[in-house]
Amino acid sequence: MSDMMAVFLNGIAQLEYDRSRPLPDHQAVYLEKMDARMAAGIRVGEETIEHPDENQRARFVAANLLHAIKSNNESMAAALCSYLATRLPELKQVRFDENGGDVAIELIFDQDYRKQVAVDFTHLH
Repeated sequence: MSDMMAVFLNGIAQLEYDRSRPLPDHQAVYLEKMDARMAAGIRVGEETIEHPDENQRARFVAANLLHAIKSNNESMAAALCSYLATRLPELKQVRFDENGGDVAIELIFDQDYRKQVAVDFTHLH
């Protein structure tokens, strides 16, 4: 089983998380605070979910992760990625696919992430 989790936007890897590396204490504290804030309720569109379950929290965090990636907020993206990787240990991939104004968010638990390999075409004749 792979310890890696990856986040993709339109098929391109954006972030990788290695669960074999320990989470620094300050990050663990931050994630606990995130849990406490979400326990008080989350707002999804026009709806407030007063007691979100694990799946609702994961989707909420994933939506915020997409926003952090698209706005180049690297520290927030890293924190949200850490949240998903630590709270959902079986999660292998988070995939965001944009189609016009719509975004599909897919949480994948059954497909190990394999690093993408850059191919150098300059040596081909």
